Amino acid sequence: MHSSLWLTLLLLVPVAGALVAALVAKREGRSYVVAVVTASVEMALTLVVMVLYNNHVAGAQTFDFAGRFVLAAPFGLAYDVALDGISLLMVALTSLVVLLALLGARDRRREPAFVAWLLLLTSFTMGSFVAHDLLEFFIFFELTLIPCYFIISQWGAAQRSRAALKFFIYTFAGSAFLFVGALYLGFAHQHQTQGALTFAYGALSATTMTHGTAVWLFSAFAIAFAVKSPIWPLHTWSPLTYAEAPTAGSIELSALLAKLGSYGLLRFAVGLLPLALPTMRPVLLTLAVIGIIYGSAIACVTPDLKRLVAYSSLAQMGFITLGIVTGSKIAMVGAVLLMFNHGVITAGFFLIIGFIERRRGSATIRDLTGLQGPAPVMAALFTVVMLASIGLPGLSGFVSEYLILIGAFATHVWWGVLGTLGVVLAALYLLWAYQRVFHGRAEGDDAAMTDASTGERWVLAPIVVLIVVLGVFPRPVLDRITPSVQQLIEHVTPAGVNK
Repeated sequence: MHSSLWLTLLLLVPVAGALVAALVAKREGRSYVVAVVTASVEMALTLVVMVLYNNHVAGAQTFDFAGRFVLAAPFGLAYDVALDGISLLMVALTSLVVLLALLGARDRRREPAFVAWLLLLTSFTMGSFVAHDLLEFFIFFELTLIPCYFIISQWGAAQRSRAALKFFIYTFAGSAFLFVGALYLGFAHQHQTQGALTFAYGALSATTMTHGTAVWLFSAFAIAFAVKSPIWPLHTWSPLTYAEAPTAGSIELSALLAKLGSYGLLRFAVGLLPLALPTMRPVLLTLAVIGIIYGSAIACVTPDLKRLVAYSSLAQMGFITLGIVTGSKIAMVGAVLLMFNHGVITAGFFLIIGFIERRRGSATIRDLTGLQGPAPVMAALFTVVMLASIGLPGLSGFVSEYLILIGAFATHVWWGVLGTLGVVLAALYLLWAYQRVFHGRAEGDDAAMTDASTGERWVLAPIVVLIVVLGVFPRPVLDRITPSVQQLIEHVTPAGVNK
């Protein structure tokens, strides 16, 4: 089997599952079974890819599972896929999240359409992470907007239409900058080489340009990725959208779509335009620490659990951005690891909040109190996820944030100091929220709330296992990430700035 066929299967299986789910729509429950089976097959394929992945090849200035097929040479269109240690982790996260979203956040309203959109979103997200061509990445990057828009607008809460429209306008407008920048870079490369138009990653990375051109191209890319992540101040769509989306939609947006922004910033802005990084680094470092502190501060006073996770995610995306642009190999490795860990943690948060909302009809903090009494297992599961988000040693969040802060202190100490403040604030707002929701005396509907069912516990089990295992023994994952980060950083930073 050609190695790139494995990645093609990762793209096609969810599309096939979506079509079958739509075809069996008349039989109640069949579409859901099809979706779960499809997501399980996708997870199995991902595990095969992870086993077959050649870390040595990826460390030798190339990518594994590579395959390129030109579709329309005059337009620079090509199907070009490849995988390294960075994208491998994102592929694993995508497969895991969609399976957990289907198992733990089932929505029976017009279920065939709902699961079909989720599976299509999975395919487009996979395509974004394995694309080894800038134009191909942009196409998949844009296609993710369509299923997200319909999931929010058709299955969201009371303000779903407003949230979906705001999300679409923000992200579509931001992507316009990426499109213009991609076209300019592709035509600039064609002009320099006098060859065919191409957007292949390897070709574009060798394009020469002035410092001024690199800066404005980097700015165009960064705007698109900052909206998607989101990064302050282009984040204002996220609290409303996370709160109004259905639980599965909130999981997909926070765990996966946000990572498309940070992945794009790392792979395409930093990777293709290293000449601009010294100029743009202070700007992005400043925006990152503002996002960390601002997100944490607003999370302290937000009245809704979903919005709290949204502002917490803003702070965490600030940490990821901090790690990506420091110029430190340790921090960049930590940023990639935090992309995965944050996806797992936020999926856990939104699943548990969804369980509570399903029972109580509300995720507003003032409507909930004393839940630890009637639902001790749910409280325990929330505690594990919360402590991982805070960065408790021994859990996955600590390893990621520690690596980022160590790298930041080694290269940009004052930004590292400000970033550390976010760790303290995270403990403040998460512990206070836990105290208000789970402590105290439960009365009325709170006292009658049932604990996590066996099925819900099994859905959360992989999240708890990953949080603990990656907190205690992250070495296997770090061994996959580090060679790819080393390869990228050698292209980006001057020799010696890879502490």
